[in-house]
Amino acid sequence: MRSGFATALALTLLAGFVATGPARAQDKAQDKPVPAQTCDVPAYLLNTESQLPKVAEAVKNARPLTILVVGSRSSTILSSEASAYPARLQAALKERLPSIPVNLSVELQNGKTAEEVDANLVKLVEAKVPTLVIWQTGTVDAMRSIDPDDFRGAVDEGVAALQKAGTDVILVNLQYSPRTETMISAPPYLDNLRVVAQQHDVPLFDRFAIMRHWNDAGDFDLFSSTHGPDLAKRVHGCLGRALSKFMLEAARIEPGQQN
Repeated sequence: MRSGFATALALTLLAGFVATGPARAQDKAQDKPVPAQTCDVPAYLLNTESQLPKVAEAVKNARPLTILVVGSRSSTILSSEASAYPARLQAALKERLPSIPVNLSVELQNGKTAEEVDANLVKLVEAKVPTLVIWQTGTVDAMRSIDPDDFRGAVDEGVAALQKAGTDVILVNLQYSPRTETMISAPPYLDNLRVVAQQHDVPLFDRFAIMRHWNDAGDFDLFSSTHGPDLAKRVHGCLGRALSKFMLEAARIEPGQQN
């Protein structure tokens, strides 16, 4: 019963925007940039007191910036990876930091809770040797109704392991969907992610609040049940650009150091 509920729920999330059938011709044009979208983010959602010292050092010394995104299904768009938010983040960073090589890879941990992801984090860091790990987590735990305290403990252990391995960390919380507010209880997972971020002094990219702002502002209709790949690409494009601004803010990269 629980697995059936989780499957139905997953289909209503942003990941469900992705086309599940054969890719159409326009979906194959992955190299075409996603058009700019009016999706401004309030400044307070992109400001953070936590810093990214290793990112700052890499930029200051003109060294390659290596980023590892550890995420789930909502980190990707089927048949259109170039439009998913990690790729759009990379494109935005290359535009803002044209003299810095930006290398980004994505490790999907589909259907895994934070505790299940923990087991692979250090191995991934050892293999990729990233400057920064962006860990997107919480959605699967909320869907499975994992005890919020257990979730917090798992994220706490994971962040501690990443920091010990010598990488900067950004946490990314759940995606926002008005259609699932009565199906899952997001606040306990949002609150616990915030607690872990504060305890370890790592930036938290509040994807949930940003997407809710866009929905409330009318930039996107996230309630509609007719989501398609075009909407997914636009949302991901906006998330990638917002995350690039957030990342550079956390690294304290001044405008003069950017393009």
